[in-house]
Amino acid sequence: MSLQAAELKTGYRDVVAVHSISVSVEPGTVTALLGRNGAGKTTTLHAVAGLLPVMSGSITLDGRDIGSVPAARRVSLGLSLVQEGKRILRGLSVEQNLVVGAYSARISRAELESRKESAYERFPALAQKRSHTAGSLSGGQQQMLAIAQALMSQPRILMLDEPSAGLAPAVAAQIFETVVKLRDEGMGILLVEQSVEFALGCASRVYVVNLGRNVFDGKPQEPGIRDRIAEAFLGGSRVG
Repeated sequence: MSLQAAELKTGYRDVVAVHSISVSVEPGTVTALLGRNGAGKTTTLHAVAGLLPVMSGSITLDGRDIGSVPAARRVSLGLSLVQEGKRILRGLSVEQNLVVGAYSARISRAELESRKESAYERFPALAQKRSHTAGSLSGGQQQMLAIAQALMSQPRILMLDEPSAGLAPAVAAQIFETVVKLRDEGMGILLVEQSVEFALGCASRVYVVNLGRNVFDGKPQEPGIRDRIAEAFLGGSRVG
């Protein structure tokens, strides 16, 4: 499954936050969407997920325009978003959060049990706390749960918004390992990430955005890419 957003314009009510951003995600690849705070990265993900309206431009999955498809339906079509800030249901148990993640899939009880066990195999720390409330987990475990919950619908395109934010380096490394494994398993991933070094290390395509528009589209191996990112968004200090 491939995802394309072309010349996307979106925002919040009367405020246009994204004027013209285009991104493309292919199976088995990571596409990195980089830029400073307020550049339009999260807004783009929200529009692709169906949480914000498409004012102009298009969003397609395998060539099908989904710009007017409700958010829940997009999940059932194979598109999932892990929002920034560990958006889990903190008052529910770990296991209940996983069940919620599979709701739109309308699967049998046997299939539900199979997917839960797969989640626990991917994140052993969650298996040990399956009956604990999500709010009692550490920050890293909550991020693992947020990803596991999104994977319960078995998406083919996964969008991750700042998955390492606020995590200790060792925990962030575990999250990054998960991203790479998902990519290698054939999933297409659209990644917004504060760690430029990791993003460039795992992505096959990089988009840089500023003020709601694309300003760079290329391969992470291109000579001088870190200097170009730094020059555009980090005040000229080299990244890396």
